[in-house]
Amino acid sequence: MRTRLTESFGLKHAFVGAGMGFVALPELVAAVSEAGGLGVLGVAPEPPPVFAERIGQIRALTSRPFGVDFFLAVSPTLGPITVDGHIEIAAAARVDLVVFHFGVPTAAWVASLKSAGSQIWIQVPSVEQARAALAAGADGLVVQGKEAGGHNHSTTPLHHLLRDVRDEVGRHVLVLAAGGIATGADVVAAFAHGADGVWVGTRLVASAEAYAHPEYKRRIVQAKSKDTVVTTLFGPELPCQPYRVLRNPAIDANIARQDEICALPPTGAPIGSTVLFPGTSFTTPGVPMPSFSALPPTRDTTGDFGAMGMPAGEGVHHIRDVKPAAEIVADMMAEARSILGGRPAREE
Repeated sequence: MRTRLTESFGLKHAFVGAGMGFVALPELVAAVSEAGGLGVLGVAPEPPPVFAERIGQIRALTSRPFGVDFFLAVSPTLGPITVDGHIEIAAAARVDLVVFHFGVPTAAWVASLKSAGSQIWIQVPSVEQARAALAAGADGLVVQGKEAGGHNHSTTPLHHLLRDVRDEVGRHVLVLAAGGIATGADVVAAFAHGADGVWVGTRLVASAEAYAHPEYKRRIVQAKSKDTVVTTLFGPELPCQPYRVLRNPAIDANIARQDEICALPPTGAPIGSTVLFPGTSFTTPGVPMPSFSALPPTRDTTGDFGAMGMPAGEGVHHIRDVKPAAEIVADMMAEARSILGGRPAREE
């Protein structure tokens, strides 16, 4: 199953692990890359020195290619999530791939990273953003359908958006499919609609290596097809942004007033406590989580899990177990090959 993606990075599988903040940390990144895919670090609101440590941790676990994912947002409580220092570290480390989400990077950042030899992908929720990404110098596009979990500005079903983006950009641009991909059949469908590979998030949350809390993983495994919802409720850290999460009692009780609530400061006691930057020299324990915090529950989180935001895509109902990332990659791609019957993923 060779595609433009596998040939670009010397991969066995056209499979990329989504750069999920707080969850896709070095252990998961390395596991996906070692399995023949491409692991991607979710950088999230980590200060540049923490990011530098993460790169070192990944390289201690794998010599295979990997990527890093920067979130282009400005938080009223945390400030800019991605700053010049992150880009300088990525360029100095000559990481194989840099992905940008929630916007388009500056020309200076693109130039710096390309000079260092990094490929640049930009996650896009629309054809208009795809045009802007290519104009900014993107080498590839991660096309995010409305089915995707987490922060998501897309309003178009993945397969429709893949077709429209491919028609717009032509056959020469590397395009990945993101949103609701959890099975080999989903992989085949993505190929059929113009993708060179898949960007897999929620399925990897339910992996042994993901830094998600066991309760988060348990709820994913038990979820049904209608158990995710897009809401603006979550995020004193990033207010009023669309966020696809597992439905819970706190959402059901407040979603009718979500546009009002998201614009207000959080009230009441914290819903829990968590740890930031775990496994680094900058570990910060005991960080309170306000009501409707956008921070997903990790291994270190305690509190009321029924009130926490747990990002999840629409493909969650296909996930029925937690297992090593290598098995997830192998099983999904073996199923895809079986469906394709040995045919090429797509004729060029």
